[in-house]
This record gives sequence, structure tokens and C-alpha cells, in this order.
Amino acid sequence: QVQLAESGGGLVQPGDSLRLSCSISGRIYPSYTLGWFRQAPGKEREFVAAIEEIGPRSHYADSVKGRFTIIKDNDKNTLNLQMNSLTPDDTAVYYCAATARTLHPNKRLPSVYDYWGQGTQVTVSS
Repeated sequence: QVQLAESGGGLVQPGDSLRLSCSISGRIYPSYTLGWFRQAPGKEREFVAAIEEIGPRSHYADSVKGRFTIIKDNDKNTLNLQMNSLTPDDTAVYYCAATARTLHPNKRLPSVYDYWGQGTQVTVSS
């Protein structure tokens, strides 16, 4: 079974950078789509970024485009999220996710993903 585990969260100041990592265990096929989501208190889970191995092709939420970069490290079997120019609005629990539903046209929906990590807290505060 596929298992995901996030790490790298923490407390940073506005403008800082942070790199999240998601370890991947189990069988992941090249066609699996991998993504990052986040959820702040009182809000629904929000799409952050996703990468499709075929291409590869990446997707970003408008709120993070230009600041975040999703990276698949095949050598280390990890999914990373490089976050730059962080703001308090980025404060949330960040989750990595994977889906084998490669034919689904919208990879921004949480319901599309089959596997989830437990999340890592990112707090951006001065």
C-alpha cells in the first residue's frame, strides 16, 4: 500500500523560505499524480500544487504561483515543495497526496486523491 509522510514544517517569518518533503513508500507508478494541499483552521482543504509524471506537467494554485515549486525527487523517492516569500496567509497544515486517477481532468480536487499523509504544520508569523 502507498504511504506518504510529510516533514519540514515549522515556524518562519514572512518573506522566509521553507522546503517541505513528502516521503513515498509503496508502489508508485510513473503515471501517478502527486500533489500538495493545505488546510487552515476553519477552512476547507485547499489545492496548492500538483505534478503529473507524464510530461511532466505541474499545476499551481493562483495564490502560490511564482512562489512555490513542486519537485519530484526520484532518486530519494520524495515529493518536495519549495516555498518562497511566505506570508501569514500560507499558514496551514500541509498535506501531500497521490492519485492513480490519471484520467481525471481536474487534479485540483482533494476528492481525486487516494493517498494522503498526516500533514505538517507551517506557521508564518512575525
